[in-house]
Amino acid sequence: MLNAKPASLPATLEQRALRQVDRAITDLRRGGMVLLREGGAALIAQAAEAVTAESLVRLRGLAGGALSLALTRRRAAALGLAEPPSGKGGAVLLLLAEDAAAEELRDLADPGAETAEPLPLAPVTEATGAADAAIELVKLARLLPAMVVAPLPPRAVPTLAEREGLLLLEAAQVTGYQAIAARSLQPVSEARVPLADAENTRIIAFRPSDGGIEHLAILIGDPDPETSVLLRLHSECFTGDLLGSLRCDCGDQLRGAIAEIARAGSGVLLYLAQEGRGIGLVNKLRAYRLQDAGLDTVDANEQLGFDADERVYLPAAEMLRQLGFARVRLLTNNPEKVAALTRCGIDVVERVPHIFPANGHNERYLRTKATRSGHWL
Repeated sequence: MLNAKPASLPATLEQRALRQVDRAITDLRRGGMVLLREGGAALIAQAAEAVTAESLVRLRGLAGGALSLALTRRRAAALGLAEPPSGKGGAVLLLLAEDAAAEELRDLADPGAETAEPLPLAPVTEATGAADAAIELVKLARLLPAMVVAPLPPRAVPTLAEREGLLLLEAAQVTGYQAIAARSLQPVSEARVPLADAENTRIIAFRPSDGGIEHLAILIGDPDPETSVLLRLHSECFTGDLLGSLRCDCGDQLRGAIAEIARAGSGVLLYLAQEGRGIGLVNKLRAYRLQDAGLDTVDANEQLGFDADERVYLPAAEMLRQLGFARVRLLTNNPEKVAALTRCGIDVVERVPHIFPANGHNERYLRTKATRSGHWL
């Protein structure tokens, strides 16, 4: 479970896994292909939103057989190809016609695409472990959760990787990445940063050892590790925090938490690099477009193929441990944050309400969080 306190692997294996996954993420975002292997199965994969006519020709040539589209079960359900999952859904495979075009595949991945006519679709089948890992990998890349994949003979994969210059990953490296990255976090910089509502403030930046995006610990006053520290977990929101977007209450929550912690005398705000509930800024903008067409925030994320909330709280727990805080009073309306921190080994001794009024633009958003995501009012 990603939000549980992780077990350790030998440091050298963990570092190799982080480097491999980081390189694979970069390759996918550049439109490249990767090789994935699990046990006796292997496949070649490319992000569906990056597919071109030329890359399809190459994929078919390298695979020497039929291609499939790996989708999350949620996206398959949105297309009418599968029943919606009851919890977090895995991946399914859609066998592609030999003449399937790149534009058609991109349209299958993107619910915001404007297709001229319905696409002919075949029944889906359950994905293998390698295909599940492919979906997890493309999510880590903050791309749409859909991959064009083809099976390969496992014994041929190392030769293919060397000949074609493709990165080869084990599925376990991908599925364990979030836990390993959190475990590798280290403080890399610290400075005093007086804030408008909290002049006695320090910010400590934590970076994973693969060089990924930093998470920030904002220490207000002088919080005592021997007490139950007042804590706010805040996932970054470019539109709300920086631009003052009225579509959400994130900016109000951020500034309100800083002021509340300052009034309490001391506390911690962890600013987590998990834009759009973990789907990334680009996909959040895609979800906004679907919301403008009538969907609520949960349905929009699920139409894109994501779970309603893709965030993990292992980085938060690791930062707290390194800062010496084991017991917290959590400033939140989200029951999942309480449960997730508890699973990660942090003692949440109290839940402190954190509520702000609607502004006329975010009333439906706040109502959805309460009625569908279980947020307390």
